[in-house]
Amino acid sequence: MLELALHILDIVENSVRAGATLVRILIRENRAKDLFLMRITDNGSGMTPEERQRALDPFYTTKKVRRVGLGLPMLSEATERTGGRMTLRSKPGMGTVVTAEFGLSHIDRQPMGDIASSLIATIVGNPGSDFIYRHEVDGRTYLLDTRELKKALEDVPLNHPEVTGFLREHITEGLSDIGAAA
Repeated sequence: MLELALHILDIVENSVRAGATLVRILIRENRAKDLFLMRITDNGSGMTPEERQRALDPFYTTKKVRRVGLGLPMLSEATERTGGRMTLRSKPGMGTVVTAEFGLSHIDRQPMGDIASSLIATIVGNPGSDFIYRHEVDGRTYLLDTRELKKALEDVPLNHPEVTGFLREHITEGLSDIGAAA
């Protein structure tokens, strides 16, 4: 995976497969501390200590389609290349938290990529789950909460073409307004 948005998409899909009904995605950019933090928290089924260990093994996966689970190992390697680190916390029945810290200005930090498309794919593809995306840049914040959108739209589904167009515009403008990194 060459973009952080794809790492986010991969982790969120794992969360939904683990039964998460609420996934929180936090991106925090702090230029003064040269920190790019990415945290994904879910209320899914969680993992035992043994499952957590196996999740970091590139040759282990619970997916039936492919035989390797490169997502978390690749993310961990990406953080380490920038002087950062990745942590995985999880308990059965309590959900999972994946935190990745990168050197914000490090030449090897992967670009954010097309986060709008990743978020829209996540939202449209998982109507039974809710997502909170919070992106902070030096104290400025962009927030997207699908629970609020569903309330405001009443009976209009989030996968309606006009809604997805609105979402793309809202995300793109919101991130631009706070000066989010590409």
